[in-house]
Amino acid sequence: MAARKQADPTGSLPDEGAVLPLAAHENFTVASFLLGRQARRHLLAIYGFARLADQVGDEAAGDRLALLDELEGELGLAFAGEPRHPVMRGLAPTVRELGLPREPFLRLIEANRRDQQQSAYATHEELAGYCELSANPVGELVLHVFGAATPERIALSDSICTGLQLIEHWQDVGEDARRGRVYLPSEDLERFGVATDDLLGSRTGDRLRRLLAFEVGRARALLDEGAPLVGTLRGRARLAVAGYLAGGRANADAIAAAEYDVLAGAPKASGAKRLRATLATYRMGG
Repeated sequence: MAARKQADPTGSLPDEGAVLPLAAHENFTVASFLLGRQARRHLLAIYGFARLADQVGDEAAGDRLALLDELEGELGLAFAGEPRHPVMRGLAPTVRELGLPREPFLRLIEANRRDQQQSAYATHEELAGYCELSANPVGELVLHVFGAATPERIALSDSICTGLQLIEHWQDVGEDARRGRVYLPSEDLERFGVATDDLLGSRTGDRLRRLLAFEVGRARALLDEGAPLVGTLRGRARLAVAGYLAGGRANADAIAAAEYDVLAGAPKASGAKRLRATLATYRMGG
């Protein structure tokens, strides 16, 4: 491992105003107003932490690894103590009231540490291992919010969350490449004859479109694998998970409708389409 840089004294954790609005916009489903005030409060606290960790890993000035260490210290204080950062002060009542486990939060921090040290993935299995850190913990914590976190449900949630993370990566191929990150597995790039430079252009070539069709299909299969989770839930928990699952499927449909042209912009489903898909998924139980 390379030697750690000295921390930049100008580096600091992003402030609350840069985190919570984005956390709410990115993570709340179009049906979130039906989830109830308490659930919304707890979910926003969790999403706020995830967004804070991502902003440190993606955008913070200074030594990001040192800042992630600082964030881990703040997490410890959220579980036992008085955290200083406003986002962490908002998280503390949630972890204590619900008795949330610490380990999923630590995995989210570890995902951002990995982002500082690894910018490409050789295989789908290696990328899925990254999703176990960057995405799956959020689903597990959501189940805890609704008192539904059994081992069987967590396993199904992991499939959904990995699928959701992959679809987000395939929407953002160009943006990620400009940041120096390539999530498309090297083995798949080679198989479809796509060079990493092809990800930096404004035109999505035919080979890249075929590759993305393959990757989106694989992500859809993961969503389908986890879909029975919806049928095991009732009430607001069922609605929340139906929203995440339906949103992923709708965004996969949007990529396909754009003929896998992701370099011109990230194809995304409209709110109306996601709402219709959410209600249908809720009724059908997956």
